[in-house]
Amino acid sequence: MTEKIRKIGSDQCVSEGAQWLADIVPEFATVLPDLVPLPLRLRADGFPALVDAIIGQQISISAASAIAQRMKDANLTGPDQILAASDEELRAAGQSVQKIKYLRALAKADLDYTSFHDMTSVEVIKTLTALPGIGPWTAEIYTMFSLGHADVFPAGDLALQEAAKVLFDLPERPKPTEMRDMAQAWSPWRSVAARLLWAYYRDIKKRDGIR
Repeated sequence: MTEKIRKIGSDQCVSEGAQWLADIVPEFATVLPDLVPLPLRLRADGFPALVDAIIGQQISISAASAIAQRMKDANLTGPDQILAASDEELRAAGQSVQKIKYLRALAKADLDYTSFHDMTSVEVIKTLTALPGIGPWTAEIYTMFSLGHADVFPAGDLALQEAAKVLFDLPERPKPTEMRDMAQAWSPWRSVAARLLWAYYRDIKKRDGIR
């Protein structure tokens, strides 16, 4: 029997998940009224979305946005364009030596992006993390926002860890394994829990934790 994949397709889905979370987690219930409406955050899928995710690795949101725009201005958005570009052209668009390797590996992979729509989160993440430069965080962000899966939680995200530390009054920022264990209780709406924690992070830190 094929596993049913719960997906987020509208603001109503996010609201439903947020209310479910508030009903079972008192801390979520306390802060949710100040955070609604939570953002939908759905994005297009396919090659450009993964390029954008790779660009955003380990740099600030403002820097990632600027570099993504430089790539678009240079017409370096498709696999053929990236494979045809020289190192100098890609560096001029803001890419590091390592990310040039990652982007070229992604372009050469020739993924069947349509097939991802029928895969489970585990299958998508396994397929993506087999590629150089795509770790769990990048694969999870793609699965959440480009495919709309409702039950994914990027436990390695520092903003989510910091938000959880403050909200749940923890002595220190939880490590990814601890964060993942904590999030198990928020299934089947872990992607909404992430949205809620990012919104809380923005509220307490006065800056965004995710693009």
